[in-house]
Amino acid sequence: MSRSNNQKLRIGFVGAGDIVRRRHLPGLKKHPEVEIVAVSNSTYESSEKFCQENAPHATPMQNWADLLSLPDIDIVWIGTPPYMHSAITVSALEAGKHVFCQARMSMDLAEADEMLAASKRSPELVTMLCPPPFGLRGDLLVKKLLAENYLGQPHHVRLQCFTGAYLNAETPAHWRQRIEISGLNVLALGIYVEVLQRWLGDITGVFARGKVLHASRQGYEVIVPDLLTVLCTFENGAEGVLEFSGIDTLASGDRLEVYGDAGTMTYDFGSDIINAGRDGDVALHAMEITPELEGGWHVEDDFIAAVKSKGRVRPHPDFEDGVRYMRVVQAVADSRAANEWVEIKR
Repeated sequence: MSRSNNQKLRIGFVGAGDIVRRRHLPGLKKHPEVEIVAVSNSTYESSEKFCQENAPHATPMQNWADLLSLPDIDIVWIGTPPYMHSAITVSALEAGKHVFCQARMSMDLAEADEMLAASKRSPELVTMLCPPPFGLRGDLLVKKLLAENYLGQPHHVRLQCFTGAYLNAETPAHWRQRIEISGLNVLALGIYVEVLQRWLGDITGVFARGKVLHASRQGYEVIVPDLLTVLCTFENGAEGVLEFSGIDTLASGDRLEVYGDAGTMTYDFGSDIINAGRDGDVALHAMEITPELEGGWHVEDDFIAAVKSKGRVRPHPDFEDGVRYMRVVQAVADSRAANEWVEIKR
């Protein structure tokens, strides 16, 4: 891998949309050793506009393949929708670049497996997926409660993620509703599966049902569900009900409930408020997220630190983590198609 004389970490953006501008760029600009040198967006004009507004010394490019061929780029930062993730990732790794990839990992499990295999062929290169922002602040506290058996043995998990984003039948299909762009990813399924598996272990089986409320949107026929219900089992023996909707009027915020044989915990993802209680308590009570347990968004810091470590540090979520949640996304799609329970094999 070629490095420039000033020893900066040189990044090429492939797909520099809203998430890259709002979330990733501010974090990267905190690192003086990082330099944005090239941008390939959906059109040359949008690439040029991004450079003018955010990285005036960077070169706008028409094609992402040309960006990957630049010898002095160290990192390819992928901010495209899922349909491009696998091709760009594999090509970037083969070109000797570190890869940061926006979530969701891929269109389906087969593509996720290809990405993981490519990363294993180049173990000296750092690969990382963008984590979901939900639950980061209270992550260590939840892990502490579970590790200390505050709840006892978890046996019942409920997750609700309801919005009204797709209620208006007159609006065009969002790219997340277009299967040719988003693949098998449905609503926030993959996001919350990643969070749940980080806390409760792998999901081992699913039965899923979905519904499309407004199928026809300005001539486009939507087949990605507006509403999804998933029954599931976890490797720790717990059973879960996961509910997702984009068609709920006056929807409440995202919420997790975990019931054990000794206690209960709830997590409000909008406020990061964790309530818990044990058998014998009068009611649930708020759990303080103390400074030493408080987490947050430090995704860019983690990735840059891993690249600078020359492989001694491996950031998470990595491609192994991504394959774990894509197995569930694939199983949900298979279950809906066959209308049957699907076991998830590791």
